[in-house]
Amino acid sequence: MEGLPVEVIGNILSHLAAARDVVIASATCRKWREAVRRHLHTLCFSNTDWPGYRDHPTEDLEVLITQTIMQTSSLEDLSICLGHTIIFSAAPVVAWLMYTRESLRFLNYMIQTKSNVNILERCGKQRLEGLTLGYTTIAHVDPVTYKFPVLRSLTLSRVTISAVSLNLLLSACPKLESLSLCHTDIGLTDPTAAMDLCSPSLRAFALEELGIDQIILEADKLESLYLKDCRFEHFELLSKGSLRALRIDDVSMIQLDIGDSTDLLEVVDVKDFNIMWPKFYDVISKASKLKSLRLWGLTIDGDDENMDLETIAVSFPKLQRLALNYDLVDGVIHNAFKGSVLLERVVWLELGSTVINELFAECIGGVLERCPSLEKLVVHGHISEAIGRDDYQMIARFTTSLVKLMRRFSDVEIDFEYR
Repeated sequence: MEGLPVEVIGNILSHLAAARDVVIASATCRKWREAVRRHLHTLCFSNTDWPGYRDHPTEDLEVLITQTIMQTSSLEDLSICLGHTIIFSAAPVVAWLMYTRESLRFLNYMIQTKSNVNILERCGKQRLEGLTLGYTTIAHVDPVTYKFPVLRSLTLSRVTISAVSLNLLLSACPKLESLSLCHTDIGLTDPTAAMDLCSPSLRAFALEELGIDQIILEADKLESLYLKDCRFEHFELLSKGSLRALRIDDVSMIQLDIGDSTDLLEVVDVKDFNIMWPKFYDVISKASKLKSLRLWGLTIDGDDENMDLETIAVSFPKLQRLALNYDLVDGVIHNAFKGSVLLERVVWLELGSTVINELFAECIGGVLERCPSLEKLVVHGHISEAIGRDDYQMIARFTTSLVKLMRRFSDVEIDFEYR
């Protein structure tokens, strides 16, 4: 190690990232201390790296973090994620941000302060490429002084901000490509009005745990849309047909409108989505280039049309990965799997059900027959903790049926996932 240049040692220590490990390593010798001082570019204070942070008084932590940061001179990536239970004074936080503002490119700030600190004002704006803020309030955004010319990624987690300030912030980031809003408290001047967001450069948008009734997102270049744990009436996307991935997880809405943005759509991943399925099919039905389709947690009740296997095969001829999970209802499930059109390009198939029985095994066999290129099958099932003799017999019959299928389709790798 003595022959290594000090720059290389600094790069090695930067890959450690965890502040405690860096401090311990820097005590090895003078050369390593010099590497930290001159060439360390990544530093992380996180409870996941060392839970011992929780055992120290807040004042001691402030001193520890201050001393560690002040020993560096060229930090590019600073992460302080100590949760909401530790509350720092404003003065040391401001000192950390001011000291690193000339060199910092990535800032992950997930802590609370006793008095609100305007992070946007204190951090270096000219070089910042990635910014994650949490447990804070953005009371005001000055469109004149707040300019982030190279910021590409912005995440707001448990942040309070008005819709007006959020749009001003987006307008201050002309190269923003990724925006994530998680548990964000967004204030509207009129609670009944729609929240409008606009970012011409945006390529990825993620929204988690938001309860606004109406959202209109204007993003001409958007390629990825992810909605999770949201409740709203209407979500509308205005773009120029660049969307490639649509992921929805545990969302309830009345209307989803993505316009003509499905021409390039390749991935649709839907789980526990509370919407009229015929309406959702109308949204994705024109995605002729779709390669991956996941529909998890559907309830087939006889009124839902278009979501049968035949329609999927006809509508999405380029499909390569397919995942379906149905609540099996006698007399209706056969309609979902009726037809004869082959899923010729599907190589990966996942099938799940809330009920493990011979009907499910029959459905699996029918789907396998329509996938001539299949390489991998994953069977998902649910087994209750409180099961009786009849349940064991049903599982035994299901297993016997699957063994027969495995012999028929010996070239297909089959895995089982039960919960």
